[in-house]
Amino acid sequence: MKRETLFLKIAVFLIGAPVAALCLFGVPSISRGIAEFLELNYVQYPVFIGLYITAAAFFIALYQALRLLGYIDKHKAFSDLSVKALKIIKYCAMVISSCYVAGMPLIYLTAEKDDAPGLIIVGLVIVLASMVVAVFAAVLQKLLKNAIEIKSENDLTV
Repeated sequence: MKRETLFLKIAVFLIGAPVAALCLFGVPSISRGIAEFLELNYVQYPVFIGLYITAAAFFIALYQALRLLGYIDKHKAFSDLSVKALKIIKYCAMVISSCYVAGMPLIYLTAEKDDAPGLIIVGLVIVLASMVVAVFAAVLQKLLKNAIEIKSENDLTV
């Protein structure tokens, strides 16, 4: 099992590295570029803050995924700590989805001005993907909670 979790830990780092690079180098220029393109200078800082909020939620979720993999390595997968990690992942996905839903009017304005309807689809894909992650984490959280309850009942019977 250690090999599989090691592979997943490496995958989590490989997912996080480009996002970290984008946060360091891309987000300031993206927010500035959107503000200049729309000719609305006051939009720069809300876009900047919104992107960093979603990035923070993303990194918190990645950290919780690493913790969850650590629990699996330590044979503590069926514990309240795992349930808590899944709960945090669910909330992070909901924050990401909420931020992009709040930013959809701005995405619409940008797509309308640039005549690029695909941009709206990209925004919707991010919203829907994070909602799928939230629902999946919620289902796993409930299943894990029920498994822990069944396990504790069985431990008490023996």
